[in-house]
Amino acid sequence: MPAEPLDPVDLSQRLIRCPSVTPNDAGALDVLAEALGGIGFICHRLPFSEPGTPDVDNLYARIGTAAPNFCFAGHTDVVPVGNADDWSGDPFAAEIRDGRLYGRGAADMKSAIAAFVAAAARFVDHHGSDFPGSISLLITGDEEGPAINGTPKMLDWLKAEGETMDACLVGEPTNPQNLGEMIKIGRRGSLNASITVLGTQGHVAYPGLADNPVPRLLRYLSALDNHVFDEGNAHFPPTNLEITSIDVGNPTTNLIPQTASARLNVRFNDLHTGADIAALLETTRAEFAGQSEINISISGESFLTPPGPFSDLLAAAVRSVTDREPELSTTGGTSDARFIKDHCSVVEFGLTNATAHKVDENVPVTDIRMLTDIYETALNTYFEAR
Repeated sequence: MPAEPLDPVDLSQRLIRCPSVTPNDAGALDVLAEALGGIGFICHRLPFSEPGTPDVDNLYARIGTAAPNFCFAGHTDVVPVGNADDWSGDPFAAEIRDGRLYGRGAADMKSAIAAFVAAAARFVDHHGSDFPGSISLLITGDEEGPAINGTPKMLDWLKAEGETMDACLVGEPTNPQNLGEMIKIGRRGSLNASITVLGTQGHVAYPGLADNPVPRLLRYLSALDNHVFDEGNAHFPPTNLEITSIDVGNPTTNLIPQTASARLNVRFNDLHTGADIAALLETTRAEFAGQSEINISISGESFLTPPGPFSDLLAAAVRSVTDREPELSTTGGTSDARFIKDHCSVVEFGLTNATAHKVDENVPVTDIRMLTDIYETALNTYFEAR
């Protein structure tokens, strides 16, 4: 007697009911490994550690041993719920109300993982396990956190084990409002910087005996804010710098402060590297800020998977299910695709992101089922071409 089909909505609920706030797994990977093992996937649990960071558990699962290897990448960790009393129900109850599934991770991105597992189950049920290639899942518990003990170390493990990916689909929520609106074919790079301008404290009535760091900080920030990095290009908007904080910490009105600090973020396109942006911040600092200290961290470089066979295949699958023509976009923040792009072609497509990270995060149940159909269509088309 054949096994009952794997229900993506039920699997979504089971995953959401695991309160896997980064870095805690809370049983989410157990739920996933059980579902995948029942299909015939070989599962590898991959816990990683590094001093100064929390331990993280991850999962790599694969069915088949031949090339090409179609990989689905995602994460079971979620952001905190904030004040649970602000939610209309238990954030981890995974309740369905008025046709929508509520819960932390519903949009970002447990339901997409469930949809792909259900799609893979259908594919294997139809084709058997001897199809011309392999299907795999690369699932981390460290995407919403520092991203140190997750995808980067999993990719190192894959390389050491001789595992290769030929194409990767990341299931992040990519659609602004409606399923089928947008496929991500790249991401902007992201750079964070914090600067502290140093001065000499003194009485405001005797400025000649002090050195006020605030004007120098403001001149530095003004120069950066007025700088035109580029005009963008066919696939990316212009590079954008945002000043996110200015702090002096001065509790009184008659004191020239000793230091003044600021933080900023730059989202840059593929006309630049992180090193280019960092060099500009340094030269501008030398010109305007004077004695100062700056700390720069690059959380990801920009990248682009040029439109081609893989994005065409996914776009066709989206059209066939939703009757929408998806936009190929590079908007939004960073994702673990920034690590995967060094290993194979990578595109991103998942559910809508309108409620991701919000109170009462939710997605329509019909979208989960349609996403499953899209993923199944993509798998069929990918392997039929082999």
